[in-house]
Amino acid sequence: MSRIPLVNPADTTVERQAILSEIHAAFGATPNMFRAVANSPAALKSMWGAFGALGGGALPARLGEQVAVAIANRNACEYCLAAHTVLGRKAGASAQEMSEAQDGRSDDPKTAAALRFALAVVERRGQVEASEVEALRAAGFDDGEVVELLAHVALNLFTNCVNVALGVPVDFPGARLRAAA
Repeated sequence: MSRIPLVNPADTTVERQAILSEIHAAFGATPNMFRAVANSPAALKSMWGAFGALGGGALPARLGEQVAVAIANRNACEYCLAAHTVLGRKAGASAQEMSEAQDGRSDDPKTAAALRFALAVVERRGQVEASEVEALRAAGFDDGEVVELLAHVALNLFTNCVNVALGVPVDFPGARLRAAA
């Protein structure tokens, strides 16, 4: 049960309705996470804007979803794991690729490097070594993509915190959390 009211898109301010309408159009429904965040119009604008900006970024959507499931699993966020597993499949990742990403693994060297780096940032609160940034470059990421990967990490940390701290009910097909390696 949610620890905060889920905003009803039909019974809220015009400002919230406009953003929630965009979200509904993108997903075909208004996911509970957005309804929870809608308690703060500023947070809703920020989060939706970040999703939009990163969705149009240099990193492929599939990689963004693989990063998201790795972070969700590490932070025990059932909501984000379920949502990003579905979104990853829609972005072209196989069930096996999403499962491996959940454990921070990939057979693709570039994806594996991104997952290692993202999880290092999460686990060590950003305190990574210069060699870890260089490993991303060696895997084929340019400086802009390194920064964009960090933006994905930050957005996923925010959404994980929202969903875990506020007990947002999962409204995507479930995915099972696994113990972090």
